[in-house]
Amino acid sequence: MFVLELTYTAPLDAVDALLDAHVAWLDQQFEKGVFLAAGPKNPRDGGIILAVVEGREQAEEIAADDPFSTGGVCTYRITAFAATKTAPAFDGYREPLG
Repeated sequence: MFVLELTYTAPLDAVDALLDAHVAWLDQQFEKGVFLAAGPKNPRDGGIILAVVEGREQAEEIAADDPFSTGGVCTYRITAFAATKTAPAFDGYREPLG
């Protein structure tokens, strides 16, 4: 599993200009089963996405396709982690340690 952390690099009006395209992109990833959760950080200086992908390369490719990325209004920090403990609703995403 991966945490994709977005940090805005442009003023919010520039981010908001791309928001509809970003939300459509998010919707596509949710439909594919790639994203589990997504939302803005508080304060609103970026966002967080939980993603299930094959590896870092795929996570980087998906992040690069985000309209926020192609529009130059954010950077991504991608962190891999093993979800060894989960809520019951996420049992299917639990991973063994190691």
